Amino acid sequence: MDTAVHQTRRVESSGRLELLQCGPDAEGEPPLLFLHGAFTGAWCWAEHFMPYFARAGFCCYALSMRGHGASEGRERMSLHGIRHYVDDLAEAIEHIVEQVGATPVLVGHSMGGLVVQKYLERAELPAVVLVASVPPHGLVPASMSIALRKPQLLSELNALLYQGRASVDALRQALFSGPIAADRLQRYYTLMQPESPRAIWDMALFDLPQTWRMQVPRMLILGAELDVIVPPQQVQACARAYGTEAEIFPGIGHAMMLDSGWQRVADRILDWLRAA
Repeated sequence: MDTAVHQTRRVESSGRLELLQCGPDAEGEPPLLFLHGAFTGAWCWAEHFMPYFARAGFCCYALSMRGHGASEGRERMSLHGIRHYVDDLAEAIEHIVEQVGATPVLVGHSMGGLVVQKYLERAELPAVVLVASVPPHGLVPASMSIALRKPQLLSELNALLYQGRASVDALRQALFSGPIAADRLQRYYTLMQPESPRAIWDMALFDLPQTWRMQVPRMLILGAELDVIVPPQQVQACARAYGTEAEIFPGIGHAMMLDSGWQRVADRILDWLRAA
């Protein structure tokens, strides 16, 4: 983690949810709220993105949804559905509005991107960035693609989902574009965790975004060329659903905030935010 300028610290939106904060008070720039994907937590944004955006003048937050990171609820993980994660997001947004007086721009990765889309059924937002996000039509097409192209990886992901374990190499294949330093990969592996099967089924079929109920804000939709979890064609389909164009980054894998090309992704988001 880059701590040369801004230290990431834990604040709380309640006694049960982990909310990380980094950067100055929001003056002139909108606050940013980052939302993680499945099997991970707020820590994935603290590695690079939060200090990077803080140096650019943004007040940054990252939420660990219930059962993830240091938030409560790990022992009840199988009970958590997407609507519960949306409740957590709503609570974090309320906390940020109380603290800084402005509604944050949301940046959602993978499952977090779908949670952001579901939140838009409830309330308006100033702007949204979807990063390798589950599209509004859900996980089934992407899962079929993995089953055809990398059946062993799908088996490993199912083992992580239902048994809480998978191999280190499966993590590398699922998240990264190529070789990664062994110590970094091992550290990420120790931070990964099981996900709620209920939430996965919600993203596959049972609680998909209802786009006709949303007031769609300004959106930036980003994908990764080498993503095997949410392939580029699924990111492009997501963008079409919202009447915009996807931007696909070459040479990057699913973990766009952790992979070696993360700064290119961050710079594009910065340019987009400043062009508003």
